[in-house]
Parts: sequence; structure tokens; C-alpha cells
Amino acid sequence: MAPAITLAAEAPKLSAANTGFMLICSALVLLMTPGLAFFYGGMVRVKSTLNMLMMSFISMGIVTILWVLYGFSLAFGTDTGSIIGWTSDFVGFTGIGKVELWPGYTIPVYVFATFQLMFAIITPALISGALADRVKFTAWSLFVALWATVVYFPVAHWVWGTGGWAFELGVIDFAGGTAVHINAGAAALGVILVIGKRVGFKKDPMRPHSLPLVMLGCGLLWFGWFGFNAGSWLGNDDGVGALMFINTQIATAAAMLAWLAYEKIRHGAFTTLGAASGAVAGLVAITPSGGAVSPLGAIAVGAIAGVLCAMAVGLKYKFGYDDSLDVVGVHLVGGVAGSLLIGFFASGGGQSDATGVFYGDHSFDQLWKQCAGVFAVLAYSLVVSAILAFLIDKTIGMRVSEDEEITGIDQAEHAETAYDFSGAGGGAARILPAAPAADTATKKVDA
Repeated sequence: MAPAITLAAEAPKLSAANTGFMLICSALVLLMTPGLAFFYGGMVRVKSTLNMLMMSFISMGIVTILWVLYGFSLAFGTDTGSIIGWTSDFVGFTGIGKVELWPGYTIPVYVFATFQLMFAIITPALISGALADRVKFTAWSLFVALWATVVYFPVAHWVWGTGGWAFELGVIDFAGGTAVHINAGAAALGVILVIGKRVGFKKDPMRPHSLPLVMLGCGLLWFGWFGFNAGSWLGNDDGVGALMFINTQIATAAAMLAWLAYEKIRHGAFTTLGAASGAVAGLVAITPSGGAVSPLGAIAVGAIAGVLCAMAVGLKYKFGYDDSLDVVGVHLVGGVAGSLLIGFFASGGGQSDATGVFYGDHSFDQLWKQCAGVFAVLAYSLVVSAILAFLIDKTIGMRVSEDEEITGIDQAEHAETAYDFSGAGGGAARILPAAPAADTATKKVDA
């Protein structure tokens, strides 16, 4: 009998379908940053609208260049000490072939790098909402560059990079509960503790100037988030991406309803701002957990996160920190909730066979792993972000002057205003003399 021949496993081949899907997902994730800009831009007062938009848009410029130069290498290069990566071929993208595949997948390295770039762009932009009305644009731009380098790139390696300590420990973070939302939320808290409150905080009205703009931004975020979440499986060969897609919709709907119910009970009204904020809270919470929980679990994750975040946004008045647009209340609290709830609701039938307390053998093992990832990222980002803000404040200064803040940061930092009312044609109305008998109606015309 001839000896048996063992064939090596066939190497993955480039999949046009998966590649095309991931390029679309990358574009969807990029759209989230302008969506975030509109969401935040509508929530501030008129005099800060353009600055809020620019704080998101500048991230698309700065982070893109850093990602190409060294960010991708630090985040996804060969591991060193379970802390950071480095691959010289990734520096400047000089050693990447156009059809070279990302190891273990059917998409090119360029596509993977592009998709992850979009995550790197939006994460520092999330922080900006906490700092509305009061931060110099040059200081913010420098902070984005430094924070991406010493916080985001290393944390992305911990969580998603092969060899990263959280990745090897088995911390589940499908699309960014720790690396994106807890990371950004903790950074926001660290910075605002350093730079202080806005002029008039808890005294002057600081209501959103355009709730339609907020709703538009929320809609763009919700739309783009399907690429953010479903794309994070890097293909569609086993149904996990489809599970994440439907769970994203389910959890977002549940969180929005839960936030509105809490708001009605607590404050007596269903508000558009509450609907938008609840939806974002659900999106945040399902981001780490959607590949591990069932659709019924997604309802629980969304509902719990919706109520917790609705409760958390009021903490700034109790504790006296000025989180302008509730980045801490929504992204930090929502990210912590979604990440820890994996330890309870992981079903074992999604991205892995890991189960939470309510499934399988009812073990707390996955919950402890989630706790390790959550609190390590939270502590690291909080401390390092505060240090960066302190150093910038003591050198070039983080805040605009009090007069500039009162007058309006848009005019002070950008020499523009969001709305030009001077040409609106809103002159006083004057009444014409009585018309002939055939037409006695009083007419008004613009002066």
C-alpha cells in the first residue's frame, strides 16, 4: 500500500467579495467622523459650532499621516513584550505589496490597514466633545498627534494585535469597546480634570443650538456603525459578521427606547436629544459585545446601557467636572457596560465558544478577563491623557482666553461664524397703502 500523502493546508487566496466588502466598510467608518462632527456640532452653542466641526475634521488629517508613517506599525506590527508592535515594512507602507494578504485572511494588507485607520481617526475625535467651547485649536491638534502616538496605537496593539497582552489573555472586544470608547472616554475625563470648566458652567444656559443637526449626525453615526461593527470580522465566510450586524441594530433600538423611558419617568418628556443619545449609547455598548451575544442578549445589552448612560450624564453636575457633551457619560460608561456585560451574556455561539455567567457552566472566567481589559485601558488612558494635557497647558496653553470663550471660539480660532444672518433678508415689514377695491388685502414686503 502506498504511503498516505498529507497535503499542506491550502493558503488563503484573495477574495474579491471580502475585499470589496471591507473597502465599503472602511468608507462607512470614515463617514462616522463627519457624522460625529455634526452630532457634536449641533449640541454646542452657535458660537462654537465651527470649532466643534473642525476638532473632528482635523483628526482625519493628522491621524492619517501618522498612521502611514508609524502608527500602523506600532499597532499591528510584530509584537514586542506584549505592549507594542513594530514592523519596518509597515513604516511609510514601503514594504507592502498590493496583493499581499493580511495573515490568516483573504483581504490585502492595504485594506486591513485602511479599515483600522478609520478607527484610529474617530477615536481621538470622540474626545473632543468633552472639551467644547474652550480649547485652542493648535493645542487640540498637538494633543491629537501625541495622544494617538502614546495612547491609541499601543492600546490598539494590546487589544487587537497578535501578541498584545489583552488579545492573548482572551479579552473580547469585537470592534472597540476598550480600544475606542473606554479609551476615548477615559481620556476625556483626564483632560477636563486638567483644563477645568467652561465659563458659566452650571450658571449659564448651554443648550444645543440645532437639534436637527444632532439628529442628522446621529443618523450618520448609526449608518456608518454597521461598517464599524460588522466589518471588524474582516469577511463574511462564517456568519459572525451577520450576527454582529443584526445585533448592532437590535441593541441600538433597545438603548434608544430605554433612554427615552428613563427620561420620561425622570424628567417627564421624550426628547430628541435623548433619542439620539440613547441610540449612540446602544451603539457604543454593542461594539465590544455584538459578536459574543445572541440577539436576545443584544436587547439586554442595549437596554441596560441606555439606562446606565442616561443616569450617568447627570454625574457631572454632582461631581463638578465639565464634560461638555457627555463623552464620559455615554462613551466611557457605555463602553464599560458593553465590555463587562460580555462576562454575563456571552453565549458561546458567536465569535468564540467563550461563555458568560448566564451560559455554559456559569463561570466567571470571561468576566474577570473583561475586567482586566476594561480597567487597564481606563487607567492608562486617564493618567497618560491627563499628563499630556498638563504638559501642553504648561507650554503652549490648552485654553483660549476667558474673553475669547465668552465672545465665541469660532471667531477667535477660525475667524468665521457658522451662520451668516446679515444677508437673510429679514428687514422690517411695512404695510402698503390700501389696494384698489378689487384687491383690498393688506400686503407686506421686505424693506
